[in-house]
Amino acid sequence: DNFYEEVDQNALMEGMYKGLFYGLGDIYSQYLDASETESAFIDTLGEFEGIGVTVTEDERGILVIAPIEDSPAEEAGILAGDYIIEVDGVEYGGGQINSCVKAMRGDAGTPVDVSVWRDGEVYDFHLIRAHIKTKTVSFKMLEDGIAYIRIASFTEHTGSEFQSYLHQLDLQETHGLVIDLRDNLGGDVKAAVNVADQLLPEGVVTYLEDRKGERLFYRSKPSATDIPFVLLINGRSASSSEILAAAVKDNDRGLVLGTQSFGKGIVQEIQQLNDGSGAGVKLTVYAYYSPKGNKIHGVGVTPDVVVEPLDEDFDEDGRMRFDRQLEEAVRQLKK
Repeated sequence: DNFYEEVDQNALMEGMYKGLFYGLGDIYSQYLDASETESAFIDTLGEFEGIGVTVTEDERGILVIAPIEDSPAEEAGILAGDYIIEVDGVEYGGGQINSCVKAMRGDAGTPVDVSVWRDGEVYDFHLIRAHIKTKTVSFKMLEDGIAYIRIASFTEHTGSEFQSYLHQLDLQETHGLVIDLRDNLGGDVKAAVNVADQLLPEGVVTYLEDRKGERLFYRSKPSATDIPFVLLINGRSASSSEILAAAVKDNDRGLVLGTQSFGKGIVQEIQQLNDGSGAGVKLTVYAYYSPKGNKIHGVGVTPDVVVEPLDEDFDEDGRMRFDRQLEEAVRQLKK
C-alpha cells in the first residue's frame, strides 16, 4: 500500500517462490517461471527453436562455446570464442545468460539480430531462427588409427549418437579412442550411464542416495567395446560428465587424463506445476557416488594422469593454439 509505485502482485508472488527455494542454500534448486521451465526441458531433450549456439558465462560475458552444426549461427559465421553482446538491440553481459538465451530462441522462421565481440571488434549478424536438434557428439580420426569423439553435453540423444560412432570404430581397425568431456557441464544422468554401458564391463556405473539413505543403482551390462580409450576431463567437466569419468576410473577400464573435474555430485529433477501457469521447480533430490563409493560433490574426480595446460598454449585472446592434453592422450594410447 505504501510503495511509491504501482505494485505487480504476480511479480511479488514469483519473488516469494524464488526466495523460498533460495532458503535451501542450494544454487541448483530453483523455482522456474514458465520460460525458464521450458528452457530446462529443452536442454534435457536437446531440441529447440532458435539460432543454434551453445553458450556459457565467464568473467568477460556470454561466451560462445560453439555454434551447432548446420545451424543458422554456424551458417552466418558466428564462431567459438565470440562473445554475444546484443540481441535485437538489447545489450547483454555477465549474469544475464538466461535472458540472452531466451531472446535468441523463438519460433522457426522468425528473424533475430545478434551482435558479437571478436578480437576487439563488433560483428553484426541477421539470422532466421530454425528448428534445432542439438548434436551432442562429434567425431574425427586423428593419426595412426586413433579416433576422437567429443561429447559436448548429455541429452536424450547422446547415447544413440555415441553408439553409432562407436559401432563404426568397432567395425574398422581402430587402435585407440580419445573421448573428450572437457567443458561438458553434464545433463541427463541416464545418457551418461548409457555411454558408460558401452565402455565398461558389467558392474556398477554409479549410485544415487537420497536424504533417507535409500540408494538407486545404475549398472552396465556385460558387453563393452574392446578399443583402448582415454577420457579427457577438466575443471568444467561436471555432473553427468563426472559420473562417466568416475565410473571409468573405478573400473580401471580406461585412462582418465586432464585436470580435476568441477565437483557437482548432485542430481536435480524438474517438475512442471499443475496449476496451468507453465512454471515449475528444479530440486536437488539425490547425491551420487562413484562405483567404489567415492564422494563427487565438492570434490570432483582426480585424473589418473594430470596434465595442466600452460599459458603458452593459448593466444592473446585466450583461444587454445596447442592442445597439450589431447597430445598426451594420443601419446598414452600409442604407448
